[in-house]
Order: sequence, then C-alpha cells, then structure tokens
Amino acid sequence: MAQASVLIIEDEEGVRTALARRLKMSDCLVATATTGKEGMAHLDSIPVDLVLLDYRLPDADGLEILNTIGQKFPDTLTVMMTAFTNVDLAIQAIRLGAYDYVSKPFSLDEMMVVIEKALETKRLRTEVNRIRSSQQEAFGFDHIVACDPRMLDVLNLLRNVAASEARTILLQGESGTGKDLVAKVLHYNSPRAKHPFMNITCTALTETLLESELFGHEKGAFTDAHEQKQGLFELADGGTIFLDEIGDMPPPLQAKLLRFLEEKAFRRVGGTENLVVDVRIIAATNKNLRDLVAHRFFREDLFYRLNIFPVTLPPLRERPQDIPVLANHFVAQFNAEFHKEVTGIDPAAMAVMQAYDWPGNVREMRNLVERSTLLSTGGRLTVDSLPAELMTPVIIASVETETGPKPLIVLGPDGVDIRQVERLLVEKAIQQADGNQSRAAQLLGLSRDQLRYRLQKFGLLKGEPEKAS
Repeated sequence: MAQASVLIIEDEEGVRTALARRLKMSDCLVATATTGKEGMAHLDSIPVDLVLLDYRLPDADGLEILNTIGQKFPDTLTVMMTAFTNVDLAIQAIRLGAYDYVSKPFSLDEMMVVIEKALETKRLRTEVNRIRSSQQEAFGFDHIVACDPRMLDVLNLLRNVAASEARTILLQGESGTGKDLVAKVLHYNSPRAKHPFMNITCTALTETLLESELFGHEKGAFTDAHEQKQGLFELADGGTIFLDEIGDMPPPLQAKLLRFLEEKAFRRVGGTENLVVDVRIIAATNKNLRDLVAHRFFREDLFYRLNIFPVTLPPLRERPQDIPVLANHFVAQFNAEFHKEVTGIDPAAMAVMQAYDWPGNVREMRNLVERSTLLSTGGRLTVDSLPAELMTPVIIASVETETGPKPLIVLGPDGVDIRQVERLLVEKAIQQADGNQSRAAQLLGLSRDQLRYRLQKFGLLKGEPEKAS
C-alpha cells in the first residue's frame, strides 16, 4: 500500500516540527507550509491525503482555506487546528467539510489518534471509489451482448430509463434472460451510480426476515432482535434496491412496499418513527403479474405503481441473431478465464445451437459454453462438445449467408446423424456459392483447405468416392 501523504499548514514552528517528526516516524510522506498561499501552491502541484490546517495563518483565514480545499480537492481530508476554543467555529469548520476539529494545545498521542482515523477513512474511501469504478466498468451497456433488432430496441429503452428520474422500473422476462445484469447496468449507468446498489430475492427469506432485511428493525421488535438494525432501504439511500422475484413477495409486505412508494417513507419493524429515504426500486419477475393480479395473488395497486416503466427482456429463442454472437462472446470469456485456446464454434455445432429453443435462455447458454470450453482440448467446439439435450428436439441445420442463416434440413427427434448434418451444410454452401470454394468456405466460417478436406471426405469433389468415417 502506498505511503499516506500529509501536508501541515501551520505557522508555529514548534507545532509544525513536532507533528512532522512524529508523522515521519509513522512512515508518512510529510510536507509543510507556513502560510495559506504556500500550502495551496503545494496542493496545486502535489495533492495529498490529509491536510492539518491551522485556523489562524499570517495571510489567510483557515476557514477560507478549508473551503477552497473542499472545492478544489474533494478527495483530500482536512483536520482543523486552533488555539481558540469556540463551538460555533467548530460547527462551521465541520459544515465546510473538515474531517475533525482539534483544539490547541494537544498532545501528540491524541493528535495521532485523530490522524490515524482520518487516514483510515481516506483509505476506505479510496477503496470504495476503486470498487465503484470497477463496477461501473463491469456493468457498462457494452456488457449486454446483442445485435438482434428486438434486443437493440430494449437496450435503447434501458439507456433512456437509466438516465431518467424514474423511481420504479419493472423488469419482466423468463428465467435466465439477464434481469439481474440489466438491473446492475441500469444502476451503474444512472446518476445514482455513486450510491449503493442493494439486491434481495423475495423468495430467499421468510416473511418476517424479509421485512426485517428490507425495512430494518428496532431493538426488541421480536425475539432475536437484540439490537437496532438498518434495512436495505436505509442502506441504499440515494441508490437502488433490486427486488428480484417480486411476484412472490408476501401480501403483507406488498402493502408495506406500496405505502413506501406512495409516501416515500417507512418505519422499521417495531418502530414508530417515519424514515424518509431516496431510492430507486427495480423490481423483476419471471411471472405474469397481470395474471397474479387477476387471481388476487398480487396487489393491483402495487402492480400499477411498479409498472410505470416496464421493460420486457425477450427470451433467447426470439432473438436468433444473438445466438452466435453470445456463444462466441462466452467462448472468448472462458478462454481468458480458463487459459484455453478454443478458436471458435464449428458450423455444424452452431447450426445445432441456433435450432435449439434455449428454455434456460442466456444463463443456459453461458453454462453450456463454460462446460464445453473447460473440457475442450483446443481447436473449435464441435457438435461432439454439445450436451445430448441439444440434439433431441427437431433441429434445423443452417448456414450463414449475407442475409442471415438459411435453413437446410429438418431432422427428426429420434436422433441426429452428425455426419449427415455436416455433409448437408457443405453441399448447401457449395450450391449457394455457385461452386466457388472460397465463397463456400467463407459462408461456413472455414478456411479453403478445411473446406477441401470436407469435400474430399464426403466425395463431393468430382471423381472422388466418399470416405468411410
């Protein structure tokens, strides 16, 4: 960890020298200044972690310097030092952003306790900012992989919603369509990104524990409530709460959530005080909330409060153009993670993947590619790399053309003749390329030599018999 840097702006030589000596003994990088002008000149050239600032300087008021530091160097902490014991002065210093206020004379041991706490706070803030920056990078819109027109329309809507002042957003879609990822992308690309993102699954806890997790509780509110606890609504103030599987929220909590949405306030379990917080609620469900409302499993008034900005994520089977893009994206991701060298996906394997209906959606594909990449010994992923469940439905083999995938053959559910699939792919590619082998190879994603090997294997070169497998 880098050494902490401290600037002492103090005109009394004895105080300045004693502090500098003690800080150097604690392995801090120390700079000193005797005037406000000299101190600000140092900060302009070399920002520091902590400033120890005297209130009365020969050329400036310490509060003015404190205010300037806060405006120009918001990441720098300041401890104000003064020989004037004045409560109003201390309050004013804190309001202007001082980390703490110390009265002279002080012992070095007492001052070092204040300094160590300030530097620890600085280290924690730096770590939080680092994590927040990495989260923002990890959940940029470019991490939602899509090229299918239907999904691109959804992304445009998400960008608009993220930047808006919308307080409630409802994500709908089948399991595995990426609602949790979308919730994080919405948060980390919104004005709330610097504040917490808290998430909870409504089916993960009992009703009592879920209420406590969301709204907190007072000491003694129930048997095991040995102390007061803040809930997610308090902890996420200024940020976002993601309520996954909202359709399974118990009715009493639905009522309490509705009350919060209407009043922007809530009470802890066992509490009497109304607490006001500013949070965005992103709710997600794989169920049809309208059906739940019709059967009285979900409150109609809560549904309409949540449904102000509805976003429906299409299942993978309805965004076919995204299948090869996502599959290759996951291959690259797991190549890096597992130190593999998978070079892509064989056309026959891709045809099988494009024909499959993906009931588990993107999550299922990710898991499949992870397993296939992990078990691969190199080269392309082939049909043999795919699990048996992908082979049982009716499969439409296809090749990629300039206008998209073209169907070639329908195979029955009793099994798949992989050699026949590959032969048909090659035959159709040659037909579509009017016999041009280079163009046919391009359609299949193969090199010309790889195509010629298959032409020879299947006896598709004039005068050559098909080779036995």
